[in-house]
Amino acid sequence: MRAVIQRVSWAHVTIEGKRVSEIQKGLLVLLGIEDADTLEDIEWLSRKIANLRIFNDDYGVMNKSLIDVGGEAIVVSQFTLHANTKKGNRPSYIRASKPDVAIPLYEAFVRQFEKDLSKQVGTGIFGADMKVALLNDGPVTIFIDTKNKDL
Repeated sequence: MRAVIQRVSWAHVTIEGKRVSEIQKGLLVLLGIEDADTLEDIEWLSRKIANLRIFNDDYGVMNKSLIDVGGEAIVVSQFTLHANTKKGNRPSYIRASKPDVAIPLYEAFVRQFEKDLSKQVGTGIFGADMKVALLNDGPVTIFIDTKNKDL
């Protein structure tokens, strides 16, 4: 499971001209799922993101988590996080899970993240053509891969 986490001042997801999710201060999480992902990956990643200390404290030091600041979150499925660009110029998405595997894992991640945050999390719609707008705060952008926790 791969995630790109962006600290945002605001973010929203629009599908066919309709805004389906909107947040103010918080995190936009782009989530890529592969067949090897498990419940353990979901639990670990959700806890990691909820507790990442990437919000400023009173001294301007990134020392507070999303939970600490009471921030909001949106989770958007993004299969392109598993793009392989090794050969040629056209990315291969062979590692990205197909919808029958990815949708239940995506939904499980959202449920776990809501549990860890003790609040509802915004989402996109799996497989839809989404327009994601955001104001990256910092900018702060972090990449996490549950299969390579040393990053």
